[in-house]
Amino acid sequence: MPPPTPTPTHTDTRGAAVDTATAPQRRVPRPRADALRNRERIVAAAREMFVEYGPDVPLDEVARRAGVGNATVYRHFADRAELVRQVVLSVTDRVAAHAEQGIATADADEGAAFGALRTFVHAAAEERIGAMCPMLSADFDPFHPDLLDARERLEHSIEGLMERAREAGQLRTDIAVGDLMVALSQLTRPLPGTACPSMDRFIHRHLQLFLDGLMAPARSELPGAAATLQDLRQH
Repeated sequence: MPPPTPTPTHTDTRGAAVDTATAPQRRVPRPRADALRNRERIVAAAREMFVEYGPDVPLDEVARRAGVGNATVYRHFADRAELVRQVVLSVTDRVAAHAEQGIATADADEGAAFGALRTFVHAAAEERIGAMCPMLSADFDPFHPDLLDARERLEHSIEGLMERAREAGQLRTDIAVGDLMVALSQLTRPLPGTACPSMDRFIHRHLQLFLDGLMAPARSELPGAAATLQDLRQH
C-alpha cells in the first residue's frame, strides 16, 4: 500500500508548522451583484435626466427614476460631482466601445471602413454625447485620472477608425477627430428649459448630411485647419 499523501504545510514566522490545506485564505471583498445593479441603474437614470433637464436636476429625482431610495444614491456617490463624473465616464466608455467595434469591422473589410464610421457616428449620437457639454462646468474636474484615461481611449479609438477610412480613400484628408466631435456635440446637445421643440427626430437625418460631406473626394476646400481634441480643450 502506498504511503498516505502528506498534508501540505509551511513554517510560520515562529518556526511552527501550519496546515496550509486548512489555513484560512484571505479573501478580497467583492461588491454584491445587487449593489452593482443599483449603481448601474443610478448612472443610467442620471444620464437620462441630465439629457432631459440638465445637470442640476435634483438627485431625489434621479433616485426616483432609478427606482432606489435617496440613501442608496448617496451610498454610491458622495456628491453630485462624483455622479456627474461617473455619467461622463459611462458615456465616454460606451462611445469608445462603438469606435472600437468600427475598427474591427474596418479591419475585417477595408471597403467597409467609411460604412463603419457612419455606424459609429449614429451610435455615438444615440449615446447623446452632446449632453456632456453642459456638465463640463467650472465645478467639473476634467483632469481626474479616470477621465484622462477614458478620454485617451476615446480619442485613440476614433482616430483609429478615421485613419482606416482615410487609408481606404473614403474619407477626406483635411479633417481630424475634433471636427467630427464638434458636429456630434452640436447635433446631439439638448436645450433643457427652452420652448424649442425636440430635435431628436432630425438628428440622424442631419448627421447623414454631415457624413456625406466627409466622403472623399472632397467637393470643396475647407477654411482653417483640421480641429484636434487638443484644440477643443483650449477653448
